[in-house]
Amino acid sequence: MLSDRSRPVVEATLPVVADHIGEIAKRFYAHLFSAHPELFDGVFNRGNQAEGTQQVALAGSVAVFAGALVQTPEQVPERLLSRIAHKHASLGITPAQYDVVHEHLFWAIVDVLGDAVTPEVAAAWDEVYWLMAYALINQERGLYSAGGVRPETVWREWEVAERIDETRDVVTFRVRRVDDRLVKTSLPGQYVTVQVPMPDGVHQPRQYSLTRADDGEHRQFSVKRVRGGGRPDGEVSNHLCDRVGVGDRLRMSLPFGDVVLDDSGRPVVFASAGIGITPMAGMLSHLTVAGSHLPVTLLHADLDEESFALREQVLSDVRRLPGATVHTWYERGAHSTLPVDSVHAGVMDLDAVDLPEGAAYVLCGPLPFMRAVRSALLDRGVPARDVQYEVFGPDLWQADSQTEPSPSAAHAGAA
Repeated sequence: MLSDRSRPVVEATLPVVADHIGEIAKRFYAHLFSAHPELFDGVFNRGNQAEGTQQVALAGSVAVFAGALVQTPEQVPERLLSRIAHKHASLGITPAQYDVVHEHLFWAIVDVLGDAVTPEVAAAWDEVYWLMAYALINQERGLYSAGGVRPETVWREWEVAERIDETRDVVTFRVRRVDDRLVKTSLPGQYVTVQVPMPDGVHQPRQYSLTRADDGEHRQFSVKRVRGGGRPDGEVSNHLCDRVGVGDRLRMSLPFGDVVLDDSGRPVVFASAGIGITPMAGMLSHLTVAGSHLPVTLLHADLDEESFALREQVLSDVRRLPGATVHTWYERGAHSTLPVDSVHAGVMDLDAVDLPEGAAYVLCGPLPFMRAVRSALLDRGVPARDVQYEVFGPDLWQADSQTEPSPSAAHAGAA
C-alpha cells in the first residue's frame, strides 16, 4: 500500500503522468537499449519494440497499477501482476534487472516531465515503482520455486521430433527432451518461450501455446507465419516455418501462463478465431487425456475450413469427450467436410448456438474478435469474472482499460 505521505502526491500527479506515459515509455526503452543493447539478446522482442506495442503495454500497466493504488488501496491489481510475472518467469527475469529498469525509467520520467518532477514527486513515484517491482519479484520467485528452477535454469534444449504443416501458414512442432531432467508438467492453456538464434546472432524470444498435453518426453506447439502486409514479416515465425525441421534443436523455457482451464467442474466454452485455436487445442488435449466428462462447447471462427489449424487433432479430441460440441463460422461461406455440430457463414454470432448455464469462458483470437464476443456474453448476463482471455503479443487490451476480464500472459502470435 502507498504511504500516507505519497498517496496524495500520486493522486495529484497521476493525470499528468498518465497524459505523458506513452512518451515516457518510448524514451525509457530508447535509453535502456542504448545503455544495454544486450537485452535484445534473449529478453526483449525487437519486433514489438519496432511496432511500439511494448511501449503501449508498459504505459498501460504502469497507469493501471498506479491508478489502483490510489482508487482501491486495499486491493492491488493481482490479475495484471500475475500476467506480467508469468511472462517474466518464462524469460528468466532476475530481481537485479528491476534495478536497471528503475534507473532508466526514472531518467525518462524526468526527461519528459522536467521541473514538474520535484523531490517529493520523485519519491512518491519511486514508491509506486518499488511496490509494483517487489510484488512482481515475489510472484516470480514463487513461480521459479514451483518449477524447481532458478531464473538462469528455466531453459533446456529440445529436439524437433516431428513437423506438421497444418495450413499454408501454420506449422506444428513436436519436440522431445534430449537430457535426463524430468519434464515439468504443463497446465492446460500454458505456453513456453522459444528462444531462437537469428541470422545476425541475436537470440529472439517468442511465446507459443502448448497445443497437446505432455507425455513426459514431448512437448508440442504451433507457429503461425506472420506476414507483414506492408510491414516487416515476423522474423521468428518465418524462421521457424522456413528453416527448422526434424532433428534441429530449440531452446525452450518451462511452461508458464495464468490462463488455465477452470477445474471447478463447471461447463466450459472455448471461443477462438484463427490461430487463437492453439490454447484451446491444448486444453482439449488435457481434458481428453484425463478422461473428462465436463460439458465442453467449442466455438471457432476462421476464413474457411482449410485455414482451421489443428482441426484434425481438435475434432478427434472433441469426439472423445462425452457431450462436447463444435460450432464453426467461416467468412468465405458455410461449407464444411468436417464432423461439426453446426457451420455458419460470416463472423461468430453467439445467438446461433445454445450456451450452457453457469459456464466458464475462455477467449482467444484478435482483439476485435474478443471484444465483440465478451460484449455479447456480458449482454447475456455472463459475469465478467467468468470470462478469461488470452492475448498474443503485448496485452494492449489491458493497456486500454482497468476493468477488463482476467488476462493471461501474452504470447503465441508474436512475430
